[in-house]
Amino acid sequence: MSLCILSAGKTATLTVAAFTLSWTHSVERTLWEENWTVTPSGLQVVEARIKGSGAGMEPPEGAVLRDGWWVYVPRVGPQSRLVLAASGATGDGWTLCTVQGCMDLGRTAGETISLEPCEPLGSSQPR
Repeated sequence: MSLCILSAGKTATLTVAAFTLSWTHSVERTLWEENWTVTPSGLQVVEARIKGSGAGMEPPEGAVLRDGWWVYVPRVGPQSRLVLAASGATGDGWTLCTVQGCMDLGRTAGETISLEPCEPLGSSQPR
């Protein structure tokens, strides 16, 4: 599978089956991470981790505290698209990591980025 990253009218394609998306919570300044897979039915979150708890980021029922992180499996079905919009409140955007390395996304306030599975395999066009 491939992941299409759409930003500023341009599309970048990563040939990956999985990625990790991380960011800093704008109020609590706490790190949040999610592991995703790219599937034919969409982007599927498989695990989330919160480094602490606080306003708007309470760990859900069933979360386990592991090495200072609240770890849980979100109960959300496949998503056709993830839309990331930078608030500018944290000084950072998101970090997207794959087996190929990491990249920063959405560092500029108001910048919108979409993550989507690409189709067909090898295409640089989102589904």
